[in-house]
Amino acid sequence: MEDTIAAASTAPGEGGIGIIRISGDKSLDILNRIFVRGDGENPLNEDVCTEPEHRKLYYGHIVDSETGNRIDEVLAVYMKAPHTYTKEDIVEIDCHGSLISLRKILELILKHGARLADKGEFTKRAFLNGRIDLSQAEAVMDMISAKTDTGFELAVKQLEGRLSLSVSGIRDDILQILAHVIVNLDYPDEDVEEISLRKLKEGLEEIRRKISMLLDTASTGRIIRDGLNTVIIGKPNVGKSSLMNALLRESRAIVTEIPGTTRDTIEEYINIKNIPIKLVDTAGIRETEDIIEKIGIEKSKESFNKADLVILILNAAEGMTAEDLHIISHIKASKTIVLLNKMDLGRLLPEEEIKKHLPEAKIIWTSIKDGTGIEALENEIVSIVYGGRLRQTETAMITNVRHMDLLEKAGSSIDDAIEMCDSGAALDFIEVDIRRAWEQLGEIIGETVAEDIIDEVFSRFCLGK
Repeated sequence: MEDTIAAASTAPGEGGIGIIRISGDKSLDILNRIFVRGDGENPLNEDVCTEPEHRKLYYGHIVDSETGNRIDEVLAVYMKAPHTYTKEDIVEIDCHGSLISLRKILELILKHGARLADKGEFTKRAFLNGRIDLSQAEAVMDMISAKTDTGFELAVKQLEGRLSLSVSGIRDDILQILAHVIVNLDYPDEDVEEISLRKLKEGLEEIRRKISMLLDTASTGRIIRDGLNTVIIGKPNVGKSSLMNALLRESRAIVTEIPGTTRDTIEEYINIKNIPIKLVDTAGIRETEDIIEKIGIEKSKESFNKADLVILILNAAEGMTAEDLHIISHIKASKTIVLLNKMDLGRLLPEEEIKKHLPEAKIIWTSIKDGTGIEALENEIVSIVYGGRLRQTETAMITNVRHMDLLEKAGSSIDDAIEMCDSGAALDFIEVDIRRAWEQLGEIIGETVAEDIIDEVFSRFCLGK
């Protein structure tokens, strides 16, 4: 934390602008050593006007003082602690977006006393210096990697502290109960209100309800952040590739009348009504002697066993076949949509027959060739993701696996405390579980988190953020 750190904050590659960020006590001193303001008549290190104005852009050049060579024409800004991203002194240099320019300027900065920042170290310092909590820090990377507007908006809300407020509110409720328990344990002879197990249980049940409400958002939040893993399956030549092309609005998969055309799984990311979808078109499942096609079929089975959603396509113009039943026997996903395709050729497959084998499945009649049923499919996917009950305006939503795991652990600790209230256990034992829940929730926002967890979280960040 005492080092001054530096890194390029723009992505590698060619661009109009490249940004290098410096953070730490030596930031201004380093700038003074490498930056010549304006036309070269007034270098900062000879300026008698103390330091540059806070947050004011200065035009000039980066110059190697040893050789006198100009490296690049730049804009530089100095931001004074604590009113910065890291709450430390920060300098940002806007140069041309050339890999060579960025490399040479960064080398010069390191030469004058900075070290190269670790992954996520700027945001880590913002967290350690108290500017943001750990959940807000994680939201920074969620914003950068967001795949849809909805995912980005959720990350913005988390960065604003929506999740932090929810978790902190629950922790405050736990702390009030914990304080009451501790007072009864440590000062039994004092004039304090005695806490009954019945009253204690009521308070714990209300806390458990709040934790459960947050956990209810986790499934939808994860999908919005990472995407819905959706697999299209069916026998050969039933319309799988045509569906993929229809959803993509382009001819990505080869469509022919020849069974077995798709030999491997084809993966594409699409957005359906602001929900990121990882769409997997699989090889048609059938008995075959073709070695390559066999490999593709095995990969198909693996992919739909791991799927969040399975779209099974059946031929509506014929009855249920042995191949169809074989495919259905491999479906393990809890969420399945059945498309009865080629309805323009006839409706010979009754819905009742499908319900015998897949009672929970949603059935949609389609003619993919004509575009019939595609919008109904998209609406059903949206309904599945949001469960028909979750509003996009929820104040807090769990999108992070770490947060979900800690909420589940905290909920389990509260459950244990409630069970001990029912069994009439001593307050000493109940207090242990209540305290554990308080600490587990504290790990979400970083108030009770171990150093190795902090390091692991920021190791997933990009360099320069």
